[in-house]
Amino acid sequence: MSEYLEVGLFLVASALFYAVTMFMASLVSPHAPTAAKQSPYECGEQPVGEAQVRFGPNYYIIALIFVLFDVEAIFLFPWAAALREVGMAGFIEMLVFIGVLLVGLVYAWRKKVLSWI
Repeated sequence: MSEYLEVGLFLVASALFYAVTMFMASLVSPHAPTAAKQSPYECGEQPVGEAQVRFGPNYYIIALIFVLFDVEAIFLFPWAAALREVGMAGFIEMLVFIGVLLVGLVYAWRKKVLSWI
């Protein structure tokens, strides 16, 4: 039970620290809003066009494919480090995992999702 008490105290202390620092920041921060500071960009450039730009679905598909293969890399490195311990069953499971990812890659390739133009 003492472990839960330690975690609870840590959560209470972190919430209290957050509340105190945000309160102190609101007290000491300068408050001088101007039209330039209230504009969407404070970089010296005038905003042109819409603030929200619509992206095509290909960008999202490419992002999902990146996440897919990033997850593969996350699982592949620990597996390679522990290959002797997992044995033949772990090797076959990883071959199935890589096979599924290759099927996804071939599917994306045939749908021409990987072309940038």
